Amino acid sequence: MILLPPDHRDRLRANAEARLAALDAEKPEPDPVPVVKFFNPIGAATWLATELDADGDTLFGLADLGFGTPELGSFSLTELASLRLPFGLGIERDLHFATHFRLSVWSAWARRAGSIIRAEALLRRTSPPGASPDPSADPGQG
Repeated sequence: MILLPPDHRDRLRANAEARLAALDAEKPEPDPVPVVKFFNPIGAATWLATELDADGDTLFGLADLGFGTPELGSFSLTELASLRLPFGLGIERDLHFATHFRLSVWSAWARRAGSIIRAEALLRRTSPPGASPDPSADPGQG
């Protein structure tokens, strides 16, 4: 499986360029919607990427290694692709991932819920498509 197809790569690069342009213009940084979700098919590790640096390898987004502390930061596409899991498996891209929630919403809900996986379930359950949930609301309710 190709972890990062060209259309995803283009969208991630566009988000990175928009952030750099905002910084150059001394404007607030954009809050993009995650473009791609990677996951460990036999574990809890999950990554949501919003940007790809010019090096073509460094992604930025929300990373959750399954320890209850999702964090915003950078991670390497090469490292994700090189991970070898039991049974010959590797990190996969969620082919059906689609979201309208911005990264700040994902981050707030994932931190409060303790994982991206739990946040995803809560966001689906508590918010119909097109609505924007209040990230300060208790994601454990509902």
